[in-house]
Amino acid sequence: MAASDNPQALAGLKVVELGQLIAGPFASKLLGEFGADVIKIEPPGTGDPLRKWRVLKDDTSLWWHVQTRNKRSLALDLRSEEGQEVVRRLVDEADIVIENFRPGTLEKWGLGWESLSERNPGLIMVRISGYGQTGPYRDRPGFGVIGEAMGGLRYLSGHPDQPSVRVGISIGDSLSALYGVIGALLALQERHRSGQGQYIDVALYESVFAMMESLIPEYDGAEVIREPSGSALPGITPSNAYPCASAEGEDEGQGEEYVLIAGNGDSIFKRLMAAIGRQDLADDPRFAHNDGRSRHAELIDGAIADWTRQHERSYVLDVLESAHVPVGYPYTAKDIVADPHYLAREMIETIQLGDGESLKVPGILPKLSRTPGRIEGGGPALGQHTRDVLDELGIDRETQNKMRERGVI
Repeated sequence: MAASDNPQALAGLKVVELGQLIAGPFASKLLGEFGADVIKIEPPGTGDPLRKWRVLKDDTSLWWHVQTRNKRSLALDLRSEEGQEVVRRLVDEADIVIENFRPGTLEKWGLGWESLSERNPGLIMVRISGYGQTGPYRDRPGFGVIGEAMGGLRYLSGHPDQPSVRVGISIGDSLSALYGVIGALLALQERHRSGQGQYIDVALYESVFAMMESLIPEYDGAEVIREPSGSALPGITPSNAYPCASAEGEDEGQGEEYVLIAGNGDSIFKRLMAAIGRQDLADDPRFAHNDGRSRHAELIDGAIADWTRQHERSYVLDVLESAHVPVGYPYTAKDIVADPHYLAREMIETIQLGDGESLKVPGILPKLSRTPGRIEGGGPALGQHTRDVLDELGIDRETQNKMRERGVI
């Protein structure tokens, strides 16, 4: 993405992040990448638990340098009256507050929507929780995996007659963050008209549920309960994973390689069948449209697999790409960082950490032509910007030192 001399899209916007771990911080990360000043509040001494999640290097999570880039870290005890007063003063000047505590937690600290919006009527507050701010389940703790299960995704993940599996990332949290950002930007747009703020209520399970396509109308309109289907996509044919022959020199026992083929468009299906030498299936009137193909999915998938099994994956990819058939394979991290398209699209960027070491990290989405996002290095050290933020609030150094002695900062 070309550098731009224009101010970033969200330059001048002030965001206070009260969340931790994934959903809330992911939302504020997105805002920070486009120029918002994000002040991340962390508990003194320990910081956000994400600092110790997944793979650590130099005692800090490598994930941290993605999730918390472009933020300023303020170490502040939200349970103390002094810490709560600092938050109020920050919110007086803020455009957006993002939080993902269990409902009622901020109210207990005197930092709920009613009290903060009374001080700052233009405030926008993104509230992400497991079950939302209302309803009979509101007080239950809810992590992403529970939201994914309740939202319907977990039941469909895996193979028939086997235990369901989780998606390998915290997709429920990330989807909720995206909805939170959409809500915040909608509220900002509306604030231009009314001058008033509002809060955005995002539930993890609802964010997942919103992705579930035809799940509910198929149940209500046809009494069909969608079931897990492995790598296939029932009712959309052909779209599946197909085994390939082992590459020359590959050790036995390494497992089969697979390709993913999406030949479910009518014209694409004809090109696919011609490419694998099955013109008879391409010309069969039963398979002219998706509904007919779906009634004979096993036959069609079998024909494709019979062909792919005879060839190495690289050959299959070359043949089908030449035939303009959508084809690919499951990328590992190693595949991603070496892929020329990822690199050309600047989806792999390299940052410099404080110790001078470089680290590859994901690039920025979405890609704006005139005011693109930026990455300003890795995640901050705990409390790295505490003095700066408190100085900006006009809190003198003597008071700050006393706050530090009491463990408030």
